[in-house]
Amino acid sequence: MRALAVILALAGAFAALPANAATPSPKATAASHYVPPVPKVAEHAEFLVEVNAKGQVVRVRSAKGTGDKDPVFNAQTYGNVLQMWIRHPDGTAEVGLYRVTYDFDPHTKKVRREVAIVRRGGNWGNEPGAATVMIDTANREYQDALKAEQKKQQAQDKSLPPLDTIVGPSSSPTRHP
Repeated sequence: MRALAVILALAGAFAALPANAATPSPKATAASHYVPPVPKVAEHAEFLVEVNAKGQVVRVRSAKGTGDKDPVFNAQTYGNVLQMWIRHPDGTAEVGLYRVTYDFDPHTKKVRREVAIVRRGGNWGNEPGAATVMIDTANREYQDALKAEQKKQQAQDKSLPPLDTIVGPSSSPTRHP
């Protein structure tokens, strides 16, 4: 009897092994973490930007990217320059027109950014920065969408009958012995 129990226990253990071995361990997929391919050639982008009195980029006056060769590099550098602050080391800023260049080195896989003033002054010194405008626009659109959703919910609530007419009046609790 003992021998039969040992044989059955071993058979059960061996039957479970293939099921455990067949379960693959989880692995990261391309969809969970996308990394764009690194360019194999040098890249260059150049922007002429207007900077306000706070040092924020107000707008891009002109842009020269890589053309159609690398739209990812163009988008990344354009987005970066719109969010940029250009200030002196002491924290002060100077209204003006600046040239910002981005150069990618495929050997080091690093981007070098250089800033140079083209012309001091300009009539955009009191204008808000591009990043500030984008944030304000996003907040306004969010609030508008929230208000629209609330109006939609209120209209839907008005079209529904009162809850008491659907389920009837609620009963009072009864004491159970």
